[in-house]
Amino acid sequence: MAVMEPEADGSTVPAGMPVVRVTERARALVAEVRAAEEDGEHLALWLEVNGAQGDAYTYDVYFQAAADAASGDVLAEAGELAVVVPQASVAALRGATLDVSGEGEEAGLVVVNPNRPPSPGLPLGMPDDVDSDLESDLARRVLAVLEESVNPNIAGHGGSAELVAVGADTAYLRLAGGCQGCGMARVTLSQGIEVAIRDAVPEIVTVVDVTDHASGSNPYFSPAKK
Repeated sequence: MAVMEPEADGSTVPAGMPVVRVTERARALVAEVRAAEEDGEHLALWLEVNGAQGDAYTYDVYFQAAADAASGDVLAEAGELAVVVPQASVAALRGATLDVSGEGEEAGLVVVNPNRPPSPGLPLGMPDDVDSDLESDLARRVLAVLEESVNPNIAGHGGSAELVAVGADTAYLRLAGGCQGCGMARVTLSQGIEVAIRDAVPEIVTVVDVTDHASGSNPYFSPAKK
């Protein structure tokens, strides 16, 4: 199956690594189920990661119009079947195979995925090579900046910054207290926290905010405003 990924202009090109492969058995089973759907010929199979259980991802598989795919979603053609992987699930599903487990009435779709969820507490999609135990020298130096410089300065506003993980040149932070959901959180991060960390720890090039600001008391991001 040739997997096609959208470019900026909306065209598609073969990806170097397929996001998901569909076996012949899975294709036949999906086609059989789709035939019972109203306007089934216009429906694509959507596959997305909806969480994790233990050391494996969990999935949502459903039918929806292929035309609903947004920029950044990956659209694949498996014979007459279109398969859509939403953008947020692409990294977690790249290289996976959609297959069938069982026989006859017991047959069902199964996702064989070489990828594993990040450590507990880390957002989905975070790289596998991050230090989430914060035991490395690099992590300890970033922690020192937060404890000695950053947090004392933002404590007056009821905020705090927590180091979640460190990559080769990236620090992943979660903001809490008054900084969670604050409309100025992005400015605080880019002009205050990031500058302090990069000045003290030059190996850090990027600081990424992994806070769920939408759950704050005054979120600056609202799904309805997208």
